[in-house]
Amino acid sequence: MTEDPGSVAATTSDYSEYYDNINNYGAPCNNGNTKEFSRVFLPTLYSIVFILGFIGNGLVVWVLIRYRQKSNMTDVCLFNLALSDLLFLLSLPFWAHSAMEQWIFGSFLCHTITGLFMLGLYGSIFFMVLMTVDRYVVIVHAHSIFSRNRSTKMGLVLASVVWVLSLFASLPNIIFAKVKNETSKTSCGSEFPVDAWKSFTYLKMNFLSLIIPLIIMSFCYSRIIPTLLSIKSQKRHKVIRLILAVVAVYFVFWTPYNFVMFLMYLQMKGHLNTCEWHTSLSLAMQWVETIALSHCCLNPIIYAFAGQKFRRAVLKVLKEQFPLCFSQCATLSRQLSERRSSVFTKSTEYSSTQIA
Repeated sequence: MTEDPGSVAATTSDYSEYYDNINNYGAPCNNGNTKEFSRVFLPTLYSIVFILGFIGNGLVVWVLIRYRQKSNMTDVCLFNLALSDLLFLLSLPFWAHSAMEQWIFGSFLCHTITGLFMLGLYGSIFFMVLMTVDRYVVIVHAHSIFSRNRSTKMGLVLASVVWVLSLFASLPNIIFAKVKNETSKTSCGSEFPVDAWKSFTYLKMNFLSLIIPLIIMSFCYSRIIPTLLSIKSQKRHKVIRLILAVVAVYFVFWTPYNFVMFLMYLQMKGHLNTCEWHTSLSLAMQWVETIALSHCCLNPIIYAFAGQKFRRAVLKVLKEQFPLCFSQCATLSRQLSERRSSVFTKSTEYSSTQIA
């Protein structure tokens, strides 16, 4: 039995098994509209995600490398989070081309691109969890030995552990990746030897991308927020809003994907096995998968640009690299400010004359 990586573990594909499936009554379930929608929709959305995500995460990596001498554990986590996003962003042009035409890149790249995507995907999720745990230690256990030993070296050790875990989580998809020659096109997908592997991959994605992160992040933030509320600081409300935004955005983007993934698991077990369900799930997977992938575009904004220290570092680097642009922008801003001041002065004088 074959399975596309997109329908198992968030990699993109042609969803061919849903176009030509058989329902409980033995009738062919072939939906050409769904297939055509995939050819147009997926390449467009993946291209947008690739461009926006590459710019944002590339800027994060660039700035953190420039200021690596001043790095701490948080910076190490940010760097690896951005690197994870870049890894699976690099695979999107290949999946976009495959969805639009067919897979022309051979068996070796099928394994490689699947590996890049899965490694980046799990790495991104695991590093977000690591950053949550790091915040928990710093805020809730501020005087513990773990909080005092948050060095760059410790960050590198933990980052190495996360990458190893991401690799192990990705191995089934990497090992069973295969170029499949079908009647209409050639595709790169996962072909599992037994159904047990297929079921395991569905459930693994649900647990590792939603259930376990939900448990860990809910526990950590349930302790972080009361601790912040007990601190008399004007910044606490801003920090709490940022925390809630991080959690809300993550689960808004990933819950629909995992819900559809679970429905596909039920379908594989013999439930919901009708043409209507096959068509609906194939369309739904294309939407929710793209929504989940686009979360990588928000990671730089949520985790990096929200911090004043990082924003200043970004502006400093950009000013060093593009001094002419910033000088022109500063001149334009000063001119606009002078015009507004002049208009305000004239308006005040006119009002004073009218009142007099």
